[in-house]
Amino acid sequence: MPRYCFCLQVKPDRKAEYAERHRAVWPEMRQALHDTGWRNYSLFLREDGLLIGYVETDDLAAAQAAMAKTEVNTRWQAEMAEFFTGLDGSAPDEGFQLLEEVFHLDVREGQ
Repeated sequence: MPRYCFCLQVKPDRKAEYAERHRAVWPEMRQALHDTGWRNYSLFLREDGLLIGYVETDDLAAAQAAMAKTEVNTRWQAEMAEFFTGLDGSAPDEGFQLLEEVFHLDVREGQ
């Protein structure tokens, strides 16, 4: 299963509210993520607002495209956009920076 890691920058003064919103993600948003192939999805927030996301999915671009077609994602992204810096008008789920995986314990050299 392909793994993806990404980062975004949450405004430090909005960090607590951002975390609180994620303690109460709408059930229909959770269902949409599940239905569009997002698995083992986690978010980690550093003290300075650096947000790291991790997700497993067969095809990240396809999973993002499928989510983009949902009404609930449109609402969620609109509400979350105000928490971030550096998006230049993009929705948060379109503006994140993918990180290159350089090591995984279960992957042997040459695989």
